Amino acid sequence: MTMPAHTPGPPAWEPPPFQAPPPRSSGLGVAALVVGIVGLVFGIVPFLFWLGGILGILALVLGVVGHGRARRGETNDRGQAIAGIVLGSVTIVVALAWLVVFVVAFAADRADDGTHGRGATSSAAPAPAPESTRESLPEPTETGPAVLAFGKTHTYEDGVKVTVSEPLPYRPDRFAAGCEKGDTAVRVTVTIVNGSKKAIDVTTALPDASDAEGAAAGAIFDGSRATGMFRGKVLPGKQTKGGFAFSLSAGADGEVQVELAPQLLEYEPVIWTGPVKHTG
Repeated sequence: MTMPAHTPGPPAWEPPPFQAPPPRSSGLGVAALVVGIVGLVFGIVPFLFWLGGILGILALVLGVVGHGRARRGETNDRGQAIAGIVLGSVTIVVALAWLVVFVVAFAADRADDGTHGRGATSSAAPAPAPESTRESLPEPTETGPAVLAFGKTHTYEDGVKVTVSEPLPYRPDRFAAGCEKGDTAVRVTVTIVNGSKKAIDVTTALPDASDAEGAAAGAIFDGSRATGMFRGKVLPGKQTKGGFAFSLSAGADGEVQVELAPQLLEYEPVIWTGPVKHTG
């Protein structure tokens, strides 16, 4: 008697292997990238470099934390985190460079005031001149920056020429910073012609402006390039132009004074002054 053949049953069901979900972005890398870009924009602006430095530090911290999470496989925004670290570091370096420039400029200005404004001093009293020559000696005079009217050109001994145009009314756009409601905004154009035999670095040619009462006038920055800073060097025989906008307080906007040197610590500053033209 033969036994019936055994028919195999269906295979047993096995659950699919477990797969971990792919890592997601934590947002730290993207935030570091965005903050780094914004910080670098502010960092290259002389009067806002301190804000750029703060944003650079924040971008660096966010980038380091985001990069650490990406290395552990928790997130997938490693590239953005690295970019944020690089931008944050560059912004910090730029901000520190501007800080050094302003500190050196302030120290030089104080030293110049001490030597030129008050004159050199000595512990020993000068010997009196003989009676026969006292009346022929010239009276001591104090020297200071040359003062010109707007539109005039100052020529240095080596041939470098600087001209500051008359201040014209300026209307800042809605993204403007440095101008409050009710203030009068004006803009001047600075032209630097290198008539010397060597290149000059005009990066530090930063004008200082004051209103009719002698108070410092705030620099205006907006999306329409109200203030366009000088960059790099000017070769012999070449020239460059830059526009600078300032905010004058109401009641002290009848006159403006602009002080400028084409290269910090290399040339003596010159003052341009004159009335402000108001729109009707």
